[in-house]
Amino acid sequence: MPYSTIDPRIHFDEERQIMEADFSGFSFDSSATVNRFYDRIEERIARTGEEKWFFLVNLHNMRIDSSAWVAYAHRGKQLNLAHSMGSVRYDASPETAAQIRRAADTEAFDPNLFTNRDDALDRIAGFGSKRRKRIEHQPNYTQADFAPRIAFDPAARIMDVDFSDFTFVHSRDVNDFYDHIEARVAASGSDKWFFLINYDGCRIEPAAWVQYAHRGKLLNIAHSMGSVRYAPGSETEAEIRARAESQDFRPNIRNTRAEALERIDEMRHETA
Repeated sequence: MPYSTIDPRIHFDEERQIMEADFSGFSFDSSATVNRFYDRIEERIARTGEEKWFFLVNLHNMRIDSSAWVAYAHRGKQLNLAHSMGSVRYDASPETAAQIRRAADTEAFDPNLFTNRDDALDRIAGFGSKRRKRIEHQPNYTQADFAPRIAFDPAARIMDVDFSDFTFVHSRDVNDFYDHIEARVAASGSDKWFFLINYDGCRIEPAAWVQYAHRGKLLNIAHSMGSVRYAPGSETEAEIRARAESQDFRPNIRNTRAEALERIDEMRHETA
C-alpha cells in the first residue's frame, strides 16, 4: 500500500488544532495494513513540528478484519498516548462501534462516538488545548552516557549497541544517541557493520517511537550489513515486529546474545 493512497486520508487543521484521519470505506484487512497506515500518520504528525493534536476520525463504512483488531487497538492506543489531546470518532458501523466500546471499557477511556461530523466537531470544540510553546526537549543524557554503550569488533565486523536498561523518553533522547552512533561509525574506519543490539531492560516511550523507528531505519540503510536484536521486553518486541511487518524488514529477534551471534554468522554466510 503506497503512501500516496494513505496521504489523502490524513488532514491537518492548524487553526482548530485537529488531525483528521479519514478511514471511510477503508479496509484494514491485516495487521500489516494497520501498521503501515499508522506508521504514516506518525510520520505526518512528526512533519508538522507539533506533538499534540485533537483527533477526528471518520469511521464511515470502515472495515476491520478480525485478524487486524489487536494491531488496530494497539497502534491507536499508542498514537493517542503520544499525540492526542482528545479523540472523537463518528459514523461507525454498529459492529465497529461495539468493538470500540468494548475496548474503551477495558482500557478505561471515553470512546467519544458520534453519528455525524458536526457533532464530533462540537465535541472537540469543548476540549481544552494542552499545547504549549513548541516543545524543545531537554537532554536526559550526555555523550559520556552513550560512549560505553558502543563497541566495535573489526575482526567480526560487528558493532555492538547496548541499549540495556536504557530509556528513550522522547525524540531528543533518540536523536542524541543516534547522532553519537553515526559519529562513532564515521570514526570506525569502516562504513558497514553487522549490528548486534542488546534490548535487555530497554524502554522506548510512546513519544520516542516515531523518531526511534525513523533514525533506526536510516542507520540500517546507510551502515548495516544486517541487524540482530536480543532480549527485548514483550512490549518492545511487539513494537519492533509490528514495524518490521509494515516496513518490510526482518526483525531478527533472539532471546540471548549467543543466539544473536549465531544469527549474525548465518547472515555472514548468506552474504558470502
